[in-house]
Amino acid sequence: MKTLVLTRVDVEHVVTMKLAVAAVESAFAAFGRGEASMPPKVYLPIEDHHGDFRAMPSRLGDSAGIKWVNVHARNRRDYGLPTVMGVFVLNDPANAFPLAVMDGTLLTSLRTGAAGAVASKYLVSGRPATISFIGAGVQARTLHGAHRVVYPSFEPLVHDRNETAARKLANEIDGRVVSLEAAAAADIACTATPSRAPFVRAEWIRPGAHINAMGADAPGKQELASEVLKHAAVYIDDIHQATGSGEINVPLSKGDFAVEEIVGTLGEVVAGKLPRPSAETTTVFDSTGLAIQDVALARAIYDLAKESGLGLEIDLLGLESQSLRADNGSSQ
Repeated sequence: MKTLVLTRVDVEHVVTMKLAVAAVESAFAAFGRGEASMPPKVYLPIEDHHGDFRAMPSRLGDSAGIKWVNVHARNRRDYGLPTVMGVFVLNDPANAFPLAVMDGTLLTSLRTGAAGAVASKYLVSGRPATISFIGAGVQARTLHGAHRVVYPSFEPLVHDRNETAARKLANEIDGRVVSLEAAAAADIACTATPSRAPFVRAEWIRPGAHINAMGADAPGKQELASEVLKHAAVYIDDIHQATGSGEINVPLSKGDFAVEEIVGTLGEVVAGKLPRPSAETTTVFDSTGLAIQDVALARAIYDLAKESGLGLEIDLLGLESQSLRADNGSSQ
């Protein structure tokens, strides 16, 4: 048995946003039905380098695995490296054999964008005329691509504190650069920033709109003013992660929001355990990123790569060498 090593180029050859959305949707449904195992992610702070590592194990059906991923805010400035980098190890839960080791960087950005689109699919009634992307980084691009899978026709609105970055993204996706207030007033607003100070105000949100709050993924991060949560139906991805590191973590610590005010998880809606909200309901999806999203997409990528003959198969555990030595020993 050999382990398949997949580089980012290999992953790019087989993965599509449609595949990512389907994998993440199925992961949410399984999680909502209680069919997945996912301990809370473990954080390893690297404070002297303004970053952290995260270990994210999970098991979903015939796949298990773990993602080792970082967030280092100063990487591009100081080292010319991506802010987020990851490696995913995919295992067979029956015998623990490492089926694959693959790039987890692209995996992370795709499944995060897909999670936002799945949330919009299940928490929004009708087809949105406008979808905004607040924060014009890598994540905004995958959020846009994933929403195109769910909604082929909409006007993209872009806002970023860096006007050059906003114009660049708007040109890429045939969108329009708008003010923060206008972006917040879209039918669907997607926030993807590392902010630790809330910047989206409640009075800007259109009644019946939906917000994908994607940026708060560590303690102390917050993008939405607490009043936004108070006037919306709030759905989370996982209670342990959301209360400790999601959009609600700061409002909870300040007493501006209570756990009892959470309507439920997105997985419960996808699985049909909770009804979809009405068209008049303003909704917020608090996304922290689930390990089951990673393992579901990693398995889909692995299967396609095997079919296509991509990647490098290696004897990672030295099993063939051990077998050869055993055979040589027995013949003497």
